[in-house]
Amino acid sequence: MTSVSGGVGEVRGPVTVVAPGERGALRIADGVVAKIAAQAAREALGPLPGQAEQPRATVVVHHDTVRVRVRLELGYPADVPAHCRAVRRRVTERVTALAGMEVPEVAVQVERLHPTHPQGTAQGRTR
Repeated sequence: MTSVSGGVGEVRGPVTVVAPGERGALRIADGVVAKIAAQAAREALGPLPGQAEQPRATVVVHHDTVRVRVRLELGYPADVPAHCRAVRRRVTERVTALAGMEVPEVAVQVERLHPTHPQGTAQGRTR
């Protein structure tokens, strides 16, 4: 028999070791997952045109699975499909790594395109 000091009185009995996975549960708030996703989208895009808003994300969490919607603005001209692929990939990687959740879907919505060249000038032309 093993004795364990419990502070006020002594508890006598066998010491039970509980496996780490059975000790409790971890719940990450939806808002935290959304912030991770938005930050990951910013990382994937790099610098944005001055007037573009930062990416925003909303999530739907069900157990250990999360579906993400990212809304963003891009500079134009740009390879929009390549930017969307990069955002999907980075959001999936970061949410999986930091929140430990499966990410089966990342929907990317491009809300606005901002010209990156001043009006009246053509890209690549010199005079």
